[in-house]
Amino acid sequence: MRAETERRAAPLSAEDQAVQSMPEASPAKWHRAHVTWFFEQFLLRPLVADYRSFDERFAFLFNSYYVAAGPRQARPERGLITRPGVAETAAYRAHVDAAVTTLIETTQNSEQVTPIVEIGLNHEQQHQELMLTDLLHAFAQNATNPAYDPNWRWPRSARGADGKPGPDAAVAGIHMIGRHALDGFSFDNERPAHQVLLQPVRLKRSLVTNGEWLEFMADGGYTTPGLWLSDGWTAVEAQGWEAPGYWRSIDGAWFSMTLGGLRPIDLSLPVCHVSYYEADAFARWSGKHLPSEVEWEVAARAGALDDAFGHVWQWTRSAYSPYPGYTAEPGALGEYNGKFMVNQMVLRGSSLATPAGHSRASYRNFFYPPARWQFSGVRLAEFER
Repeated sequence: MRAETERRAAPLSAEDQAVQSMPEASPAKWHRAHVTWFFEQFLLRPLVADYRSFDERFAFLFNSYYVAAGPRQARPERGLITRPGVAETAAYRAHVDAAVTTLIETTQNSEQVTPIVEIGLNHEQQHQELMLTDLLHAFAQNATNPAYDPNWRWPRSARGADGKPGPDAAVAGIHMIGRHALDGFSFDNERPAHQVLLQPVRLKRSLVTNGEWLEFMADGGYTTPGLWLSDGWTAVEAQGWEAPGYWRSIDGAWFSMTLGGLRPIDLSLPVCHVSYYEADAFARWSGKHLPSEVEWEVAARAGALDDAFGHVWQWTRSAYSPYPGYTAEPGALGEYNGKFMVNQMVLRGSSLATPAGHSRASYRNFFYPPARWQFSGVRLAEFER
């Protein structure tokens, strides 16, 4: 798991790893160091009496938002951390890896060590994805249109042999959602498992495509206030949205900035880099709505959704809030999810940047409604009449 982080960072120069293109993004070097600090802070310091830190100052530089863990560098100022450099960051990772390996091999306390190692690895997978989303945002600000990987290609669709989507996914009735502790690893926001009652609804089997989005644009989607939530329309006007994030019109043709550089828009691919506001407006224009996260999970568990995983995160109409009976983890780790359960919307599935093994039907991703730099797309739904 730790090696995957380094594999993703390998194509990047020292300059690439230091850039912070907006307050919501973080430099790749910071991501590499932060996930290392996580193991140091929550595993080594509490459980290894003779542990000697690589550099005590790193606790301030690479803490993210854990107030109980002490003061931290302001998030919008992470790009100012020019030191440590890339080589010293790698040495920090090696130092912590060696200490964690020794702890795993010698501990008599596996019931304490294992859960923290497990959450640390899953936490690192989240940052592996963020490394790519944040880097793409930085590259999109560069007029030379740099490619993270010139050979990058969009994942192949899981549609049938004829390339056509199957029938819509019909769901209704009482279902169990969420994650039970015995089902394997889950974050606390996926628990507890609980029953829900669904009214009859149909989810589109396929994701909304670039071609469908172009029809929305041609029909005045970005110029018709009646399609938009009030805050969404404010964002359209304030930020000048005319198309999804990273789209550019060049000589009358649409292109998009991708991990492979600037590429022509492929009409058959899922639309990507759209905000919740855009997804909601498109749904209104289509005469449909976004699925709730519960509807999405039930359909995904039934295998009734094409490309549910590995393409784009899919916006739902569900606000990010705790499940019935939710309790946060004790101590500083309780800040991981619970304190963010307000003013954000849930996305389901996973994206092309999500590491292998990090996807499941119960996974709850969440972002603020205007966010567009993530690999976020749209799946529609409609109630049975």
